[in-house]
Amino acid sequence: MQVTRPEGHPGTLYIVATPIGNLEDLSLRAGKVLERVAVIAAEDTRHSGRLLQHLGISKPLIALHDHNERDKARGVLERLLDGADVALVSDAGTPLISDPGYVLVREARAAGIRVSPIPGPCALVAGLSAAGLPTDRFLFAGFLPAKRAGRQAVLDELRKEVATLVFYESPHRIMNTVADIMDVMGPQRDIVLGRELTKTFETFYSGPAADVHAALHEDTHGSRGEFVVMVRGAEKAEAGLMAGALDVDRLLTLLMPELPLKKVARLASELSGLSKNELYQRALELRNSEG
Repeated sequence: MQVTRPEGHPGTLYIVATPIGNLEDLSLRAGKVLERVAVIAAEDTRHSGRLLQHLGISKPLIALHDHNERDKARGVLERLLDGADVALVSDAGTPLISDPGYVLVREARAAGIRVSPIPGPCALVAGLSAAGLPTDRFLFAGFLPAKRAGRQAVLDELRKEVATLVFYESPHRIMNTVADIMDVMGPQRDIVLGRELTKTFETFYSGPAADVHAALHEDTHGSRGEFVVMVRGAEKAEAGLMAGALDVDRLLTLLMPELPLKKVARLASELSGLSKNELYQRALELRNSEG
């Protein structure tokens, strides 16, 4: 049943989460909303059309994606202001989470239109729930830059972040991304990769970055499917190893070949004001990672 409100009463914009793989993950409420709205704004109308066909739902579809959202948002808002309910869906998962919809939601709220989330599948949450990494604090950074220099620059900015880091990655870049994590954060940094979540060939790879990189290389399916990349945050001691503009890791690396570790830690402590014991442990970690 389609609902259109009386004149002067705007409709509701529903943000509907759809399956990331397994179609049975669509919630009962999401299915009812898709059946009830007047129109569905979809990232890819062909993809969403197949989902609607599976559900036995026939609705008008509007393409709303990264390249046309600013132009299409006005037309969707007009329908909402005329009293029609609209559902926003992406190709998979929750809209706006590395998917289109920000412009539409922002303008709908500015126009006084009710925006209602219909929660459901989300790849980053699904991955975190099964990763075995700390989830009391996490930082989602979407997709890393496609080029190595940009990717390493972002990883370097996040190297001392204590929260668990979460990224999305495509199959043709996953090997290079894990290699960059090894280079920037160290080969012993724990990571977990979730591949093809909720699908038939769902796979998790976990362990030190170097081991995960080797496992991907050995797996003939290791570069297939979509990935959620999760990286354990830095230890608090490691995160504190930055005093102003002084990069303590670099200081320790320069001093270690010249002095015993205890003297390295004492000198670095005097220069940085950080704990000598903390610096000694970090120097040990750096030396072991080189070996």
